[in-house]
Amino acid sequence: MFFKISLMVLLVSTGFLNAQAEIITANSICLHGKAKYPSDFTHFDYADPDAPKGGTLTLAAIGTYDSFNMYAIRGNPDANISMINDTLMTPSEDEPETYYALIAQKIEYPDDYSYVTFYINTNAKFQDGKPITPDDVVFSYNKFFNEGLPQFKLMYKDVVLKVEALDRTRVKFTLKNANKETIVNLASLVILPRQFWDSHNLGDPLTVVPPGSGCYTVKDYKMGEYIVYQRLADYWAADLPVNKGQNNYDAIRYDYYRDLTVAFEAFKAGEFDFWQENVAKNWATMYKGPQFDSGKIIKEEITNEIPQGMQGFFMNMDRPLFSDRRVRMALNYALDFEWMNKNLFYNQYTRLRSYFVNTAYEAKGLPGPEELKILDPLRGKIPDEVFSKEYNSPATDGSGNIRKQIEQALALLKDAGWEISNRQMVNTGTGVPMEFELILNDPSYERIALPFQENLAKIGIKMTIRTLDSSQFQNRAISHDFDMIFANYNPVFYPDSSLRIIWGSAYTNSSYNIAGVHDKAIDSLLDKIVENQDNESSLLWYGRALDRVLTWDSFVIPHWYLNRFRVAYWNKFSRPAVLPKYDLMVGVASTWWVDPAKESKLPKRNSKN
Repeated sequence: MFFKISLMVLLVSTGFLNAQAEIITANSICLHGKAKYPSDFTHFDYADPDAPKGGTLTLAAIGTYDSFNMYAIRGNPDANISMINDTLMTPSEDEPETYYALIAQKIEYPDDYSYVTFYINTNAKFQDGKPITPDDVVFSYNKFFNEGLPQFKLMYKDVVLKVEALDRTRVKFTLKNANKETIVNLASLVILPRQFWDSHNLGDPLTVVPPGSGCYTVKDYKMGEYIVYQRLADYWAADLPVNKGQNNYDAIRYDYYRDLTVAFEAFKAGEFDFWQENVAKNWATMYKGPQFDSGKIIKEEITNEIPQGMQGFFMNMDRPLFSDRRVRMALNYALDFEWMNKNLFYNQYTRLRSYFVNTAYEAKGLPGPEELKILDPLRGKIPDEVFSKEYNSPATDGSGNIRKQIEQALALLKDAGWEISNRQMVNTGTGVPMEFELILNDPSYERIALPFQENLAKIGIKMTIRTLDSSQFQNRAISHDFDMIFANYNPVFYPDSSLRIIWGSAYTNSSYNIAGVHDKAIDSLLDKIVENQDNESSLLWYGRALDRVLTWDSFVIPHWYLNRFRVAYWNKFSRPAVLPKYDLMVGVASTWWVDPAKESKLPKRNSKN
């Protein structure tokens, strides 16, 4: 998906456009509020401008790959191939939705958002040495629009009227019904080299390495097994403020493993350098041994301030079984988070209760007057509980006894036309038993699915668990060929137009609207969120109103979150004293670096092909 961008900036000039619109010219953009860094900043606070370059970072990737095109509709691309390309502007990782000059050295737009002009840095060049020009920006936009993922076209088809290269340095997008978020999204456009992509379809898998516009290029690979990225010694943007003290490794290598368990054992054996743990039990029990005791491997928790997205078991709204909200709510009562947190997760997690956790848009308490103005016209089209109850995920006492929750689930199911007969939950009209399949893409997730399955069985519901390989899982997710799926939505700092892709009726056939939601009331809230991008006060109320409707609609059985990175790494790295709020900055665009003195004390690693 394409990044959002925002602009704190200098006001340089004022001109006349339509009704005397104010013209804003700047080298950064912030979606809401003001950016942290002034126009003459030299580096991000979380980057050390004197960080040494050199060494190799070796990481693990799970699964396989058969393509070098991450924008293709088909194929299984290397997950890190995006690092070969730059965007017009690039984000800061210690402030929300704020981006700074990269390929575009400055940006110009009026406050009515009727156009945006990007000024291309005359030093910018592709990896093959050819200059990046306004014509390449026009080409890239058209390529994504005509051949890329359908979401791109849907986003811009009624908004971008024309894209044109004005001269050797300027490219202009003429806009209609746009807002600041539109400018932000366009500023994050990936720039592709026309000399390569003119003869390749962006929607097709790619088995040759394309030239890019970024700092790293593919040096070596064996399809599906490993890939090595090499930092370009002559990368034109190496000394720009947004890159100073970053991209410190000479090479980044990814070795592919089919299984997380095998990969972790390889990590402990010294086959690669860094591991981020996502399983609480592993973190509590498996990070032990002589390598940890001796300090050769460091185990560390690093706090962050990242907004939390939604992770959980998503139900497919195209399945008749899940079209009834009462059924969806009943299933939620079968997930005993408190027992799982105590017995499986070592009390490390907090239950999700919102789609905007860790932001101002998380709905708490009952709706106030401003929200009611939004919600009242939707009465009868949204859940009644929106008006009378604060949403919280069902809770238990953690003992494993969920009799009270079972009673609530049974009452909902009875009201929806289901009853227990011969220890099976059956439809009272058809006699058909309630059965469905949950698909997973990782065997380690089975341990969280099994207790859920057992609790469902207590009320006569049969849930089959099927774990698929990454390709099968991806294909079934994209085609919506599932009943229930383990999935997650990325966190957002602000409600914005990306939510249309996730929840909008126009995107029910896309891989982003995972649950396949098509609801006119939700569509109307999404429309208002897009319309109010430049009104922070109204956006706050619309965001909270949407949160209430989504949570009470129960499309997802929410899981849990952690506000810390759990990491382990071989003790060969140093890093700045200041860490970013929203990222680890270990791999791509890393602010960490290989410390030769530390690395010399570690066992020598076997050389790899």
